[in-house]
Amino acid sequence: MMGGKGGGKDTSAQATGSNVHCLSRAMQLSTQYAAARITVDKPTAGGDGDKSCLPAVDAHLASRSYIVGYQPSQADTTVFKAVCGHSLPAECVHLMRWYRHISSYGSDIDKFNGPKKTMAELGFAGAISSDAQDEDDDFELFGSDDEAEAEAAQRLKEERVRMYEEKKKNKEAVVAKSNIVLDVKPWDDETSMADMEKAVRSVAADGLLWGASRLVPLAYGIHKLQISCVVEDEKVGVDFLEEEITKHEDLVQSVDIAAFNKI
Repeated sequence: MMGGKGGGKDTSAQATGSNVHCLSRAMQLSTQYAAARITVDKPTAGGDGDKSCLPAVDAHLASRSYIVGYQPSQADTTVFKAVCGHSLPAECVHLMRWYRHISSYGSDIDKFNGPKKTMAELGFAGAISSDAQDEDDDFELFGSDDEAEAEAAQRLKEERVRMYEEKKKNKEAVVAKSNIVLDVKPWDDETSMADMEKAVRSVAADGLLWGASRLVPLAYGIHKLQISCVVEDEKVGVDFLEEEITKHEDLVQSVDIAAFNKI
């Protein structure tokens, strides 16, 4: 459909295509394809793996790249493991975008920085009902069966409701952003990867925020730098990033786009 090509491993794949006009249809078909082939365990009632938390997580990610902060953390690991094994509803587009991104780290998700927290501690103990997003007066974001925690849960719920209402009022003013993962390749195995990363992060612009990075083996002792960033679409583009990074021609051989996701 997109006139594209791709490749990958048994557990992950990437692809590119030139016919972007059919992107929405392609995303719909890929979701249907995955849903038809994934075996989903029956979710248990309550607990961190409760499927009812999916809409709440989706709403939380509507204006965020990660669960907490601007780079992957143990909070993402906790939520990823909680929703893993559930069939993601097609309407949870933000959750699916985040899930695909975190999936790309594979087993490295257990190595993310930050303190380990439960779903309840992250604010996903309960769920938004199916009518919550349309009927503002009748939805319940959080609940607690423990009377000792009832007061704290009530305060947390009220804060979430306030944030939800505020986000709805300012929805029109949301700035379009994208999460971009770049593959930056050095000239040879003698190139200082630390200097190269420093050079990449020296690229600065209004609407550009650098995130996590890692070294990925290529061949013959050579590694590439894989680094993520969040950009405001109207201020920073891919061409700008490639042009600015490749200016460091004594360190950088080439720059490729490993992943590009709208936030």
